[in-house]
Amino acid sequence: MQWIRHPKDFWSGVLFIAIGLAAIGISSTYPLGTAARMGPGYFPRMLGILLMVLGTVLALRALRSTGGSLAKWKLRPLVFVLGSVVVFGIIVHYVGVMLGTIFLIVGASAASHEFRPKESVIAGILLAALAVGVFIIGLKLQLPTWPFQG
Repeated sequence: MQWIRHPKDFWSGVLFIAIGLAAIGISSTYPLGTAARMGPGYFPRMLGILLMVLGTVLALRALRSTGGSLAKWKLRPLVFVLGSVVVFGIIVHYVGVMLGTIFLIVGASAASHEFRPKESVIAGILLAALAVGVFIIGLKLQLPTWPFQG
């Protein structure tokens, strides 16, 4: 594909377009509403459209500007980051948002070759406190803060 001069940007744009299409497709069964009175499908559909526009601009720009090639895929970051997110989704109702978020941050941080356990735990604790503040206290989501609570 010699006509793609900046493969990183091109494939990022294609990914944005695909995610935008998926958001529009998934939200197409929800009522749209209007800008003044938004329905449940309004935000995901508008976000999908914006992602598609951004992806198109990025992909078209990649055809004119030059840039580096795609890096080789590494399995470790993919497994650690996606795995920690999946495990978080499974365990959050049992161990609570605090411990689940700490596990998520430490697990995802382990994907890096610069992983430092002590720094990851500190970051996990701070982000867990922020998550509790935003999602449980602020938005009043019905998730347990600690294990075996409610």
